[in-house]
Amino acid sequence: MTQTTQNAQAETKTTLVIGGTGKTGRKVAERLAGKGLPVRIGSRNADRPFVWEDPATWAGALEGVGAVYITYYPDLGFPGGAEAVGEFSAFAVAHGARRLVLLSGRGEEGAQAGEEKMKESGADWTVVRASWFNQNFNESFFLEPVLAGELALPTGDAVEPFVDTDDIADVAVAALTGDQHIGKTYELSGPRLLSFQDVATELSKATGRDISYIPVSIDEYRAALAEHGQPVEFADLFGLILDGRNAYLVHGVEEALGRKPRDFSDFARDAAASGVWNV
Repeated sequence: MTQTTQNAQAETKTTLVIGGTGKTGRKVAERLAGKGLPVRIGSRNADRPFVWEDPATWAGALEGVGAVYITYYPDLGFPGGAEAVGEFSAFAVAHGARRLVLLSGRGEEGAQAGEEKMKESGADWTVVRASWFNQNFNESFFLEPVLAGELALPTGDAVEPFVDTDDIADVAVAALTGDQHIGKTYELSGPRLLSFQDVATELSKATGRDISYIPVSIDEYRAALAEHGQPVEFADLFGLILDGRNAYLVHGVEEALGRKPRDFSDFARDAAASGVWNV
């Protein structure tokens, strides 16, 4: 069998997108489908359910699959995440899925342990390490605070190079479909560092409303998460911002795609135009 024939056969296999309705997975699935490639959504409500906590669902989700985009919920750095990803990766390779692309987090020791567990599976792997998402402000954690006009967060004056999920999805799709990305770790960030005060200013400009930033303590934020039924471990992720470990730009978007990453102001403009922040 020629290499061309092998590649053609690989392209006809389905790609499983775990978290295929989420912030990055949805866009990865859309891009793959737009290329005419078969895609399967991996979620608990899919036709073939995929549930991280129920390995009995994994075989059905992996049937006929040649590649997997792996996102772990709620966060790869949380306790048990690395072990679950390692177990799944070995299972996936044993069931014929050779290409694994893992969404990881910059500066998260727990997430990097998950990367190593995936690599031990023997897969053709790529790691995509991302900074905090622009879309956290219009799709999840911070949407309600933006609508309320008040970002009360435990970030002080720290800065973060927010990255756009469109850039993450483009890198992930390139890694899922191109052999040149095998064995590479791409660290992704946006093109500039922003404090949360800077973010509030950008959001105010985009929405035409006054959106303020109010620094709070980690303990105060942890209590607020508990009050709203959110995992209190999310508060610990702010430590990654406060200690400055990610307070510099990286260039994985350019390395993988040969172009610059999207700026936060462009994201804010387009999100505002969609009406998501209208009150």
